[in-house]
Amino acid sequence: MRNTIKSVLIAIIAMANVAAYAQKEKKAKVLFVLTSHDKLGDTGKPTGSWIEEFATPYYFFLDKGIEVVIATPKGGQAPIDPKSEDPSFQTPATKRFYADKEAQKALRTTVKITAVSQKDFNAVFYPGGHGPMWDLATDKNSIKLIQDFYNNSKPIAFVCHAPAALVNVKDKEGKYLVAGKKVTGFTNTEEAAVGLTQVVPFLLEDKLKERGAKYSQGADWSSYALEDGLLLTGQNPQSAEAVASKLLSKIK
Repeated sequence: MRNTIKSVLIAIIAMANVAAYAQKEKKAKVLFVLTSHDKLGDTGKPTGSWIEEFATPYYFFLDKGIEVVIATPKGGQAPIDPKSEDPSFQTPATKRFYADKEAQKALRTTVKITAVSQKDFNAVFYPGGHGPMWDLATDKNSIKLIQDFYNNSKPIAFVCHAPAALVNVKDKEGKYLVAGKKVTGFTNTEEAAVGLTQVVPFLLEDKLKERGAKYSQGADWSSYALEDGLLLTGQNPQSAEAVASKLLSKIK
């Protein structure tokens, strides 16, 4: 009888060790949330996500063995701003994307935000582009998702116009999440430079300041990223890798 009990205990301990090892070796997962919005205000011109802001962090994480899942408000094809496909804006990451059929398929077959949960991911990353200014800024499902990640002590990251997804997010006390936090995002001068000051529904820099954020910026079109606890933000497309790097350090 004693031998039987001993054998059972040894088996239980062995199973626990295997489970612990499996948990340790479990692949990290980052959720990417992209816009579904493809119209640039009333201009009749298309918009969406900026391809560099997707491709740069996407391959940054994949190359480090981290799984990436892509979600959008509507699911399906994530629209890409055609301006971001101009030859002058291409980087090694974007060129890699254009030759990567699997990555292109991933953007065609995104899941809906309502189909994902923070429980299944280590962090969430929001690439920018002008699209988020229209849909993610007010999307209730995106707002709840950000709250769920943050309230469960998981890092949240945003690049360029993607901090627009934060402007209506509130904390557990009902205050704006960005209030009192170091934050950056696409600047007023950068918006003026691309000629869209009068097109976007609001100026991101102004709105973040209005929400009480400690907004700061680097030189226009230079890499500038900030970290304030679980909140990570980058100023523009050039900041995408810096934000991804900061996020990686949070989920290691």
